Amino acid sequence: MSILLLDNVDERRRETELLLNFSEYDLYGSGHCQDWPSLVVKDKAPDVVVMGECGDRNESLTTIEAIKQQFGNITPVLLLSAQGEKNQIAPELASLVVNVVALPLKHRQLIHALHLAQVYRESQSGGSNTTPMLFRSLVGHSRKITAVRKLIEKVADTDATVLILGDSGTGKEVVARNLHYHSSRRDKPFVPVNCGAIPPDLLESELFGHEKGAFTGAISARQGRFELAEGGTLFLDEIGDMPLPMQVKLLRVIQERVFERVGSNRSLRVDVRIVAATHRDLETEIARGRFREDLYYRLNVFPIEMPALRERSEDTPLLIKELITRMEHDQRGSVRLTPAAIAALANYAWPGNVRELSNLVERLMIMFPYGVVDVRDLPEKFRGALTDEASDESDSGAEPLTIDPNIQVDMRLPRDGLDLKEHLNQLEYSLIKQALDEADGVVAHAAKRLCMRRTTLVEKMRKYGFARHEQLSEY
Repeated sequence: MSILLLDNVDERRRETELLLNFSEYDLYGSGHCQDWPSLVVKDKAPDVVVMGECGDRNESLTTIEAIKQQFGNITPVLLLSAQGEKNQIAPELASLVVNVVALPLKHRQLIHALHLAQVYRESQSGGSNTTPMLFRSLVGHSRKITAVRKLIEKVADTDATVLILGDSGTGKEVVARNLHYHSSRRDKPFVPVNCGAIPPDLLESELFGHEKGAFTGAISARQGRFELAEGGTLFLDEIGDMPLPMQVKLLRVIQERVFERVGSNRSLRVDVRIVAATHRDLETEIARGRFREDLYYRLNVFPIEMPALRERSEDTPLLIKELITRMEHDQRGSVRLTPAAIAALANYAWPGNVRELSNLVERLMIMFPYGVVDVRDLPEKFRGALTDEASDESDSGAEPLTIDPNIQVDMRLPRDGLDLKEHLNQLEYSLIKQALDEADGVVAHAAKRLCMRRTTLVEKMRKYGFARHEQLSEY
């Protein structure tokens, strides 16, 4: 998100620039209010305009109206004001701005206001040009998820039977839908069946259909899932929970592509692609006599194993972004997370995998609607070792902190005070980024520049959300 910053108060403008750089926003331009035309990039409008002191009320009105005329009403304007509330400023100003950010400026309030401005811009433009559909994109840059995508690309456009393995909640149905979407069958039905959720005595009818009067309650003939999936893909989820008698019948259908409805002697030929999935170890189930070995080999033509989320923690930030985008598109609300909160979540073990992460994102949207979530706002079990107290003590083996009395620090406390912890976090982030830049991304060299252990620097990088894909090197 690019931001045009206008403020006639130089010191405050520099402080705002620091906050924006700390939060990794793009600065479209920065200067005095009357100089804004010289900051405009041809054929490119800023995403948000943040405006501070621009003279009296009439001068502020004139500036905002000129900006609106230049960029259109789609570009939101945020006003920095000592009043701090939209209903406390002049009505003619309030009608032209999306939100008012209270002065003195606080990082949390600024980020929250920028998020609201982004939501406003998206609503005015009709949302994103692309429909965010999670099943079409397996999100992440980790080695394991990249390998999964490559396997999907190789097998998608064939009719080979695929067996998807992985823990519950890892996204096995996401893989199945990707396989269908990228195949020549994409215009035909994708029919999912959860074999573990259907009672054994009803599973045969559910898969193969039944004729009228085939059993008590069969008041009319009914198509099964195989018929419904004709020409498309049948996804048999939790195949490891299928009863042994049904496994025999399924094996025949896979081998011969022929089945009969319950209560019928007429054979029906079917053209479907079989994709199965399970969280169970089928070889162990075979050894225990709970799964047929011949069916296993029929299903295991092309295995794809979905990694647990804990095995690809570097993908967590992208997954969070994708989940939020999806929920925004469904008009279920919105939320944003600070880099420290995202880093804490990336260090959580996620026993429930992506499903657990999705549930947490939805919970945060309910608790902090259109807000910004920090580490301290997360439920306690998700904070892990990256709470403020823990991160302060991450280098438990380090020497006690000592201050050189000969060093003179020439810095005056602002008249209105400041949030010391927030200010120190910003300073620490800035120095770490500078050290990494000067060391060409080599963590060990940056740690030496900062006179700290490499492991301590790695923890702090996680705290501030320095992404793995920035190609930082350990040595």
